[in-house]
Amino acid sequence: MKNALIQIRPDEDTALEESFERAELAMRTGIPSDPVATFTFSSESQLFDVFTAKRFELISKLQKSGPSSIRGLARALGRDVRRVHDDVAALIDWGMIERNADGMVFVPFDVIHIDFALKAAA
Repeated sequence: MKNALIQIRPDEDTALEESFERAELAMRTGIPSDPVATFTFSSESQLFDVFTAKRFELISKLQKSGPSSIRGLARALGRDVRRVHDDVAALIDWGMIERNADGMVFVPFDVIHIDFALKAAA
């Protein structure tokens, strides 16, 4: 099972520290952690610039349907082919979508976990 983690960490040191903690736990227990592709953003606005509502819908549709042509995906989503192509290109650039040998696009992750907290000012 291949997992992805989308997270917001305003401090790069925090994200790095969390990675080290996962590695240390794996070394101490001898149980390797599941491979997780981590997508870290510095703010909510950066996250939502990349992962818009339409792109989340596109990812969800691909996870359910499996590999698809862009035209077929656009038809399934009821969207313009050009806009779907633009969204797919952006998500390929981020590594959230890939192309197979036949040129079909797909999501290479079985589970995508999104982790962020909104905190009130102190």
